[in-house]
Amino acid sequence: MVRRPAGVVRRWLPLVVTAGGLLTWSNVVVPAVPSVAGVRAAVNVAGTVGLVVVARAAGLTWAELGLRRSAWRAGARWGGTALAVGAAGYLVALAVPAGRAALADAAAGGPTSAELVLRAVVLIPVGVVLCEETAFRGVLLAVARRWLPDRAAVVGTSVVFGLWHVRTALDDSAAAPTPLLAGASVVGTVLLTTLGGLVFAWLRLRSHSLLAPIGLHLGTNSLGLLATAAASA
Repeated sequence: MVRRPAGVVRRWLPLVVTAGGLLTWSNVVVPAVPSVAGVRAAVNVAGTVGLVVVARAAGLTWAELGLRRSAWRAGARWGGTALAVGAAGYLVALAVPAGRAALADAAAGGPTSAELVLRAVVLIPVGVVLCEETAFRGVLLAVARRWLPDRAAVVGTSVVFGLWHVRTALDDSAAAPTPLLAGASVVGTVLLTTLGGLVFAWLRLRSHSLLAPIGLHLGTNSLGLLATAAASA
């Protein structure tokens, strides 16, 4: 009998466990939490903090996690540019009748002004964007890069990011995380979020900071929510 070398198991185990844990969190744990405003965001924040603590205890550095202080300026520059590009894209869409109609169709149930502000300013930036970027472009990408070439690490973690959205796509009552996904099938959602993950990961590696993908993620999600509300007003 051929025995698998222990080194191979040690090499892949952290990556498999981290990816599997994230998918279990998204598709099993979070859906079991009451969908009360703020509760799921708080659960995600708590889980993300725990993930970072475990990652640091396992030896990952702040630089590997994209949280090195010396890279904040470059990250803010890239992230701010990405956020501005997202804002410009939505403004163009609002200025074009077809784009405005598409955004109006993607509006999520006409939330009140207070609910809209809460989601756009707090729940999405903190409970979604910050948590997802820390988990995927921070911890998971750092673990993958320890054992894989950057290109393979980016592709692999982006596929996991796509699968992270399966439960959201299956839940008809859940609002799409961005207007770009409104009405998309499960397969379409996974493909589009995988592509998004590739772009987020590229920004993370190019800037050496999580602030860059956070900026673009905010531009697609938070600004997308505000754009759909403006289009449907």
